[in-house]
Amino acid sequence: MGNGTIFMIDEQNQPVELREEAYKQEKDLQELIAEIPQLLAGDEMGAGTPRRWLLVTREMPVRVEDQAYGYLDLLFLDQDSVPTLVEVKRSSDTRIRREVVGQMMDYAANAARDWPVKRMREYFDRRFRDEPEGADRALSNFLGDTDPEAFWERAKTNLEAGRVRLVFVADVIPASLKAIIEFLNGQMDPAEVLGVEVRQYASGTLRTLVPRVIGQTATAERKKGRSQAEQWTLPRFRERLKERKGAAAVEVADRILEWARERMPDFWYGRGTMDGSIIPRLYVNGRRYLFFTLYSYGSIELAPQWMKPMPGFETDERRREFLERINAIPGVSVPVDAIARRPSSQMLLLQSDEARRAFFDVMEWAISVSREGAARWNASENPEEAARALEESISRMSAT
Repeated sequence: MGNGTIFMIDEQNQPVELREEAYKQEKDLQELIAEIPQLLAGDEMGAGTPRRWLLVTREMPVRVEDQAYGYLDLLFLDQDSVPTLVEVKRSSDTRIRREVVGQMMDYAANAARDWPVKRMREYFDRRFRDEPEGADRALSNFLGDTDPEAFWERAKTNLEAGRVRLVFVADVIPASLKAIIEFLNGQMDPAEVLGVEVRQYASGTLRTLVPRVIGQTATAERKKGRSQAEQWTLPRFRERLKERKGAAAVEVADRILEWARERMPDFWYGRGTMDGSIIPRLYVNGRRYLFFTLYSYGSIELAPQWMKPMPGFETDERRREFLERINAIPGVSVPVDAIARRPSSQMLLLQSDEARRAFFDVMEWAISVSREGAARWNASENPEEAARALEESISRMSAT
């Protein structure tokens, strides 16, 4: 690449020379990024899970003065709801250094004020104005089983906390801009400042695009604590939850975990880079059961998707009953048809003693169903052992 040439090998094992070419217009590169977000090289951003991108909109307006508006080239959210602001320039543009950096700082400084979640969602929906249900389908494809409301809520929290990613994209990033990017990325926390070169090589109708991340120095990564995704701990989880949702949410989580320690004491802590999770797990006759996950952004994620292979919850009707019982909790509402997903609810809805008791009643019921299911499952393999397990299960249920 140093001489601006790369080679491809065709079907006849012959070399095809591709020479580096400049983009004809800035909008050409901008359109490529919008259509192929993978060009942002999310797999090179940090040592953790590769970043995936959801395009919110192109030309996102942001007020940089009382009455003056600027327009950000591209606004993305990654899978952790981190707003990613992208400015695209060609290396031949003389504004690529000082002016574009100042412009991006203006956008980042004013984004939290000017981009409430409602506005971001409106601009996302506008992308699909000619495609009924297109926005919901695109969001579902990106999120999988993640709750959309929790996803947008995290975006709001990240914006307010300054947890954003600023990305300068060009065909070639000059050394002067690279030095600025590396300096800013080393100084700004929790914000991230990166550059992405997307070089273009062509020969006739054949074209190859080669993205590369600029600005991730080892010093900056260590400073931001991103050298590796460490497993969360309870103190760190409580600290982040308090930062996100306040002391009341921490108290709710403490009460839930205190209850869980006596019944499903095997806690698994996640390795999320931005937020933590805790999953209480129950073992019955060597089989693992899990019913919910606590997240440090203040949500309780229910697990009907994971419950399907668990003895006792194999049928759709039983997992639907689980969600119907959840919906009987005061203030809680989740889709009862989400038996193949992982619907979420806000932790603060369990702030009252009444709501928490109702939640614990549902979980006690789920535990009893699990013990009965495990006993039935073992009956075909070892009748004597199954009989003992069923007797123990009945005894436990009577005690509770």
